[in-house]
Amino acid sequence: MNKIREHINKVIFILGIGFMSYGLYRGEIDIVFQKAIKICLECIGIG
Repeated sequence: MNKIREHINKVIFILGIGFMSYGLYRGEIDIVFQKAIKICLECIGIG
């Protein structure tokens, strides 16, 4: 059972890196930062 869990963890880790790389390739980092800035400004009452 422990070996299966380790294998699943490795697969999920590799998938996560793959999806992050794909997002960077598509230029989605700019969109994420724009949304994060808007949320932060709204939280402190500026935006």
